[in-house]
Amino acid sequence: MTERTARWEQEVQVEERGETFGAEPQPTGNPIGGGEGYRDVLAGGDFVVRSLEALREALRGARAGQVVFVPGDAEIDMTDQPELPIRGGVTLASTRGRGGSEGALIFSNALDTPGMLATAGDCVRITGLRLRGPYPHRERIGLSANGVGTTHFGFEVDNCEVTGFSVAAIRVGQGASRAYVHHNFIHHNQQNGLGYGVSLGAGDVLVEANLFDWCRHHIASSGSPGSGYEARHNVCRPNANGHLFDMHGGRDRGDGTDIAGDWMNIHHNTFMSERLSVGIRGVPSQGARIHHNWFYNPDPANIVRTTGNTEVTRNALGPERNLSLREG
Repeated sequence: MTERTARWEQEVQVEERGETFGAEPQPTGNPIGGGEGYRDVLAGGDFVVRSLEALREALRGARAGQVVFVPGDAEIDMTDQPELPIRGGVTLASTRGRGGSEGALIFSNALDTPGMLATAGDCVRITGLRLRGPYPHRERIGLSANGVGTTHFGFEVDNCEVTGFSVAAIRVGQGASRAYVHHNFIHHNQQNGLGYGVSLGAGDVLVEANLFDWCRHHIASSGSPGSGYEARHNVCRPNANGHLFDMHGGRDRGDGTDIAGDWMNIHHNTFMSERLSVGIRGVPSQGARIHHNWFYNPDPANIVRTTGNTEVTRNALGPERNLSLREG
């Protein structure tokens, strides 16, 4: 454990005149990153599965309101298997954090993994699992691996460990809305040029109380019109090989605009890396707000990079936690 990580475990907030800066205290009552102490852990379901074939059959048969449950000691190999759809209203669950359980492992060792799990309707939940891809490294390769994804309303991923995907661990695609990614440990998704913890297209997502480490961008968006995200109460550990939270602009898409999404609201996060924390590669059409975060980087010029319509105010900077009133 590094000294800086130890310092995070002891204290991740600062207070100034009753305000809080950084990830704690956070209102959910569950630990950042999930795991031990997470309260909403399911202990069973309508279908109990231990193998890939059983999982496939259960997901085919499950209907809205039902739970497909994978016991915490199970390991399911999806190498060279097609992506599994999850019907609307179905929950896929395991036991991460209950009684010392790490949660069931669903994994792929195929460097070319277009996706492992995807929604086939609204209000799908994935909870308490370990999802492991084939490529936790930085070197660029010609094959792509993705984790879980949605193009629907109300997708929820919580209390999972998601790691090893060369492109994107969690994809919130075009048409998705009200996605909620919270209390996960998302790490080692870091291929150069790609490597996203949470990847957003023309949709919206709330990213809350996650623990991020070893991603190229912990959160990234195409910046397409219709895209926006709120990120709150997340902890970004020191390791990354790109700026931490991202919004692409029109030049990235080649669409002749300078649009960098519709909106962003980034607040009450702890950024332990001294890399650029927020990169907005254009102008958010409705504006971006970045406030009440704790940036370990003491240099205000290397906190946020943007070309306009962004308010940066009331953040704590550096190990000394100096209050910045910078307006931008």
